[in-house]
Amino acid sequence: MTPRKPVPNWAVRVRSILLGALDSAAWAAGLAMAAATRLSIADTEVDWTQLVWLAAAASVVQIAVGVWARGLLGGFRIGSVDEAVGVVKGWAVTSVAVAALDYLVLDRPVPTMALVLSLPLVLSLMLGVRLGWRVWQDHGRRPQVRNGTKRVLVFGAGEGAEQIVRAMTRDPDSKFIPVALLDDDPMKARRQISGVRVRGTRNDLGSVARATKADILLIAIPSAKASLIAELDERGQAAGLDVRVLPSTTELVGLLTTGDIRELTEADLLGRDEVEVDMASIQGYLSGKRVLVTGAGGSIGSELCRQLAQLDCESLVMLDRDESGLHSTQLAIEGRALLDTRSLVVADIRDRARVFEVFEEHRPHVVFHAAALKHLTLLEQYPEEGRKTNVEGSRNVLDAAETFGAETYVNVSTDKAADPSSVLGRTKREAEQLTAAKAGVASGTFVSVRFGNVLGSRGSVLPIFRHQIAKGGPITVTHPDVTRYFMTIPEAVRLVLQAGAIGRPGEVMILDMGAPVKIVDLAKQLIRHFGTDTEIVFTGLRPGEKMDEILISSEEVAVTREHPRIMHALPHSAEAPAPSGSDGPVSPHGEATAR
Repeated sequence: MTPRKPVPNWAVRVRSILLGALDSAAWAAGLAMAAATRLSIADTEVDWTQLVWLAAAASVVQIAVGVWARGLLGGFRIGSVDEAVGVVKGWAVTSVAVAALDYLVLDRPVPTMALVLSLPLVLSLMLGVRLGWRVWQDHGRRPQVRNGTKRVLVFGAGEGAEQIVRAMTRDPDSKFIPVALLDDDPMKARRQISGVRVRGTRNDLGSVARATKADILLIAIPSAKASLIAELDERGQAAGLDVRVLPSTTELVGLLTTGDIRELTEADLLGRDEVEVDMASIQGYLSGKRVLVTGAGGSIGSELCRQLAQLDCESLVMLDRDESGLHSTQLAIEGRALLDTRSLVVADIRDRARVFEVFEEHRPHVVFHAAALKHLTLLEQYPEEGRKTNVEGSRNVLDAAETFGAETYVNVSTDKAADPSSVLGRTKREAEQLTAAKAGVASGTFVSVRFGNVLGSRGSVLPIFRHQIAKGGPITVTHPDVTRYFMTIPEAVRLVLQAGAIGRPGEVMILDMGAPVKIVDLAKQLIRHFGTDTEIVFTGLRPGEKMDEILISSEEVAVTREHPRIMHALPHSAEAPAPSGSDGPVSPHGEATAR
């Protein structure tokens, strides 16, 4: 929405004078009309001279109240709800003053019936003038159809639609013009917003789009479920419309503007409702605490840091071996990346002495361990590298957390750790076992969090598909029947944060992610969304890959407790794997020690 130009001071004064004059005229007209009506009903004399004095006094009081309130004479937007409330308050005060003058000072020059009739008439005149003024202003701002203007079919006729339709119709430079509304609620079937009316339900989308020559379908329901967005995207694409959405209720800040209209993201296309968490319980164990995140430059780690930065932590230490990743994370959080603070730590979790050095300096109360090697196919070629980071590196962080008294430790794991068939799955399973074993001897709460594929993370499937479509294809899918579980990065991070609040020592927290999604269906959905005919090529499963991932292994039992969509499971064994090349635990400096 184009920013409104500041109103000059002289224009504000002129508007205030005009409103004051209109209010005065409303009192004069209202009293005169009520008196004339009274005369036509009953043969009663009216002292017109005193009536003029009464109208003048009413005008003075009304204007004085307006000046005192600093809003009734142009301080609010004309015709707004705030102004209407103020006008009613000013009218009420003035009505009391007029009644007192009529009965106590002027010896009842206006008959009681005439006075009673005049009060609602005066209020109607004052509000009516302002409403007419508002309609005239809005009509002048309404955008005109021109080259580049998009005709918008809006789904939803609630508060979100009301805000965005008014934003579009009041911006003369808007690139969007609303042409119709759709809503499934029968109570809204006759509703109009700024002259745009509801013309049907989702079942009428195609016919209304053709009748209005719409270009865009805008889903104007900030609280819309992902399943609804996916269905409307399919219907919109079938009708030849470009589908857009508004920010979700958790993303909204202030009133909606045309700048909030955005394209669908991977999360929107997923077609599954995200899991909400109890932020109060999360704040409860993080408030005033020193927090350390490993892998802070990665997809999950950086989002963890972004969300933690909004909480009331005493300090946030971000550790990664990738200095460029740390640079990006600091830039996202602070809007600058000077890399000049000790809270940014360059370290490799494989380096045991360095890990202990970091923990000794910062002594974190809460540790989120997100550092890992995660690319399945690459780890199949270099299994020892996977073990060095995912197992031995995790052991180093766990031992340091125990040594320096961490209160809460959350290990970020993967669904591939359930009945693992790959190096990635096996090493992450061992990290879960290490965490569970540590929970048996350490004083703090040590838990793991297991979830499926993360949308938008580095190397995840949908960004790859987008890249392949942009290059003209083909899209590569391993197998026509392969399925995966999916979640968004913010959702995964909220689960990680929630785990620290509700997890019990040694548990693995697992998100109920609904039904698995066929990868080929996601590919087809993206192809349809981008309006291309990109070819899909099947390449075959790679070494270590499963046809279908599972969340819970065959030897585990999972239950739900505090959260209906978060499951709790105990790992296969609470016995920790022995360190490589050693028969016992390892000290901070790498020597084997007796058990």
